[in-house]
Amino acid sequence: MNYCSTCGHPVEQRIPEGDNRHRFVCPNCDTIHYQNPNIVAGTVPVWEGKILLCRRAIEPRYGYWTLPAGFMENAETTVEAAARETREEALAEVDIHGLYSIIDVPHINQVHMFYRATLMDGTFGAGEESLESQLFLPEDIPWQELSFPTVRKTLELFLEDMHSEQYQVHISAIRPEDRYRSSIR
Repeated sequence: MNYCSTCGHPVEQRIPEGDNRHRFVCPNCDTIHYQNPNIVAGTVPVWEGKILLCRRAIEPRYGYWTLPAGFMENAETTVEAAARETREEALAEVDIHGLYSIIDVPHINQVHMFYRATLMDGTFGAGEESLESQLFLPEDIPWQELSFPTVRKTLELFLEDMHSEQYQVHISAIRPEDRYRSSIR
């Protein structure tokens, strides 16, 4: 950040009084510009024992398979964001059953939240950000072609829970130094 979005004056980085982190601060109008993590919300959509994945038509990871997910927008809940992203990427309407995984990705300032979901009528397609979408039996998931570690981790956990038929909320973190360090709470 170079300039204050309030008054246009150049900003400086410093620890504001009463804070403990460096922030961008405008010395002209005293506005503190907080930067917070982005939330990625999505679903694990299932239809008749198969999981719906989308092949990405955008970077990063163009051409790789992913769960339908994307950045949460202002003025929506995480459930609304997950349903919207599924609609946009897979042209699918879903019934959301509950939160499934929360994966912190602190080195890129993101939190990924996936919800368990069922396709409402079994129909799906490819939205603007997808090359295609497809239902996969668990044994046919293209593991070597998955887009992101959070997608892989969520699918691994989901298949374990699917096998046991006992779904729980999983909380974990992915860091460069320990990709799958997790702590379920």
